[in-house]
Amino acid sequence: MTVDLAVVGLGYVGLPLAREAAAVGLSVVGHDLDPRVVAGLNAGHSHVDDVSDDDLARMLAAGFIASTGQECLADAQTIIICVPTPLSADGGPDLTAVTGAGEAIAARLRPGVLVVLESTTYPGTTDEVLRPILEGSGLRAGRDFALAFSPERIDPGNKTYGLRDTPKIVGGHTPECAARAVAFYSKVVDTVVQAKGTREAEMAKLLENTYRHVNIALVNELAVLCRELDVDIWNAIDCAATKPFGFQAFRPGAGVGGHCIPIDPNYLSYKIRTLGYEFRFVELAREINHRMPEYVVRRSQDLLNDVGKPVHGSRVLLLGVTYKPDVADQRETPAVPVARLLRKLGADVSYDDPFVPAWAVDGEPVAPAGDLPTALREHDLTILLQDHSAYDLQDVARHARLLFDTRGRLNRPDVEVL
Repeated sequence: MTVDLAVVGLGYVGLPLAREAAAVGLSVVGHDLDPRVVAGLNAGHSHVDDVSDDDLARMLAAGFIASTGQECLADAQTIIICVPTPLSADGGPDLTAVTGAGEAIAARLRPGVLVVLESTTYPGTTDEVLRPILEGSGLRAGRDFALAFSPERIDPGNKTYGLRDTPKIVGGHTPECAARAVAFYSKVVDTVVQAKGTREAEMAKLLENTYRHVNIALVNELAVLCRELDVDIWNAIDCAATKPFGFQAFRPGAGVGGHCIPIDPNYLSYKIRTLGYEFRFVELAREINHRMPEYVVRRSQDLLNDVGKPVHGSRVLLLGVTYKPDVADQRETPAVPVARLLRKLGADVSYDDPFVPAWAVDGEPVAPAGDLPTALREHDLTILLQDHSAYDLQDVARHARLLFDTRGRLNRPDVEVL
């Protein structure tokens, strides 16, 4: 029995894709190596913020099944790879999951199947890494099966733009491959944009995130310099943002998190280094953004010193430890290096986050705050790292002994702002 779609990797990218495909009536199966993820999904429990248990119930009712076994790949007309690509030890992408998925697909590949890679990586991966693995089956891309790359554009927690109404870029190994991929994605998204080829589609994803990475680094460095110049950086950004053309507002913070911004530009930098060049914009942006947690801790140390308290022995409360507001996603969150540095200085660190019931840094649990108003009064310093909408920030400011706002949300004289 054939199925319309097999999704390899059921995380923040793969599961929303499976949901949208099932919603338009396609038969969908999912493959993931984590037995806990698979068991949870088949039992109706979603581990992804953007897919609710109700969404999953509708998927299961439509016939969706998750499996740790690779046999489901043999029955699919379209196979989409949505596996993680973390950084390797040499600073490039770790393609272990991609090559593993490719090998599993190659062992079961049939003529006429469409294979799409969505995992973020450097230009050339689809053609130079994935294609040879798939062609180990004896079938040829563009002749016996279709091969394409389509960068994921999932923004966890975004209530305005989801998978369906975010344009989907597609680059094919051949024009015929591209046509197959466009035809498939047109069923699940409103707008499909065809790139010249797989390399252009791969580069488009890295360009999007490198643009954000560099501009965040710009405002992060300006935040440090504006303090020395006695300039309110937040007000300056708000003023500049009134220009209706030629400017997009980015805002400083304790660092950058998630998979896209701190990780993806390194793929491009890595590829360029293999050509004997340096991508200096990315290297500088990474250096600036990487040191922001240290800057936040140094400012925190100064705040405590101003009231006659050393960091060592002080109780410090971190508010919001996810990488962005109103999601549970903790990937690359700057809260981790902030907590690590505070602990190294001898601070007693606690946290509060409505999306994170338990939190550990370097394997050592961080104590939850408990009742928030009480905790705010009892801690020597509170650092707002993530401005979840559940927080009444004016109430936080009223209760906190000393408050450091790294999100620029509170404009009042009794609050220190980044």
